[in-house]
Amino acid sequence: MIFIAVRFKAKPEHADEWMSLVDEFTRSTRAETGNLWFEWSRSVDDPAEFVLLEAFRDDEAGASHVKTPHFRAAVAEIPRFLDETPRIINVEVPGEDWSQMAEMQVEAFR
Repeated sequence: MIFIAVRFKAKPEHADEWMSLVDEFTRSTRAETGNLWFEWSRSVDDPAEFVLLEAFRDDEAGASHVKTPHFRAAVAEIPRFLDETPRIINVEVPGEDWSQMAEMQVEAFR
């Protein structure tokens, strides 16, 4: 799978409306056939920073994503709401889902 983590630093005046600003992009991306997940989190230390964790089934699904109208619209519209250029990590990892953390197996406490 293709795993992507992106840090977005919103302009402070747009931080509270961020999720509304990215709603169409989020819903459209989640509906893509090759999308495994597309999840936003807000930093507890900086309320203007948002982290997007997304994954696509394979290279083909990732390449398809960046050609969609909603991706192109996001690239055209989102930068005006940002304080800085987003930072990204984009890697290929085995599998199509999260792995369980061996160090914190819940079953050991049941």
